[in-house]
Amino acid sequence: MEAVKLVELMGTVIEMKVGHPEAEALLEKSEAKLRDYEYRFSANRDDSMLMRVNQAAGKEAVEVDEDLFDLIQLAKKVSVSTEGRFNLAIGPLVKLWHIGFSDARVPSQAEIDERLDLIDPHKVQLDPTTHKVYLEQAGMEIDLGAIAKGYFADQIVADWRRAGADYGLINLGGNVLVMGDAPNRQDGFWRIGIQRPDAIRGEVMATVPVKNQSVVTSGIYERSFKQEGHSYHHILDSKTGYPIETDLASLTIIAPQSVFCEIWTTALFALSSEEAVAAIDDLKGIEGLVVTQAGKILVSQALA
Repeated sequence: MEAVKLVELMGTVIEMKVGHPEAEALLEKSEAKLRDYEYRFSANRDDSMLMRVNQAAGKEAVEVDEDLFDLIQLAKKVSVSTEGRFNLAIGPLVKLWHIGFSDARVPSQAEIDERLDLIDPHKVQLDPTTHKVYLEQAGMEIDLGAIAKGYFADQIVADWRRAGADYGLINLGGNVLVMGDAPNRQDGFWRIGIQRPDAIRGEVMATVPVKNQSVVTSGIYERSFKQEGHSYHHILDSKTGYPIETDLASLTIIAPQSVFCEIWTTALFALSSEEAVAAIDDLKGIEGLVVTQAGKILVSQALA
């Protein structure tokens, strides 16, 4: 039996499809889990577990649930290893610009400089024995927006596997993960569309065949605003405090785990298009596709 569920959550519409004898009941459990994740992991809710950590910045360490601790620990490791190109501590800068919201604006240089002092991932202290998280400086904030949806997708699909599902798909607003053979496809491959960067959402420029993989695309078209004739996108540079300057319009990563797709779409966006494709070629088990602002498409060796 197949069931499909659409849920408005996390600022997007989440689509879930699963093949299982008790498919509808399984999707009910998945929705409940996603709602719990949003409640605990959100950087936009004052009562979330993550915000308790942020509110205690510079004061005290806060104990969090094991799954949230594990994700923060992974996010810190990646933040340090990519020298901040992916940065879990970027929260104060994200809230300063507030791109994607009606009050988005270009901050003053003084405001930016003040926030740059608060976004050092090395200042996130973690205790694996107690699951306590401490932010060394008042005003620091963890933001897991660049990794959480991938983590959620992986956990939901892991639940489906444990339950004995035949196949499944979860789409968290463009973050797609599939498992098993696609129904009604002789070759078993799912076809996932790649968004055209210069078009309305849903207009596809290419499709990629995948099986037991995730497809995640990040682009400067997703959230942006204009001020005095200049356009500003939401992907921020931890070194300058401004939106990243790049020739990329979008970057798509394909990998077995959605969380790593999320990590690399963020961490590689600061590179040039050629550097990004070369970096993807060096990453084991990862494929990718880059679209430049000039409309040129570059594809990794494995995907080609």
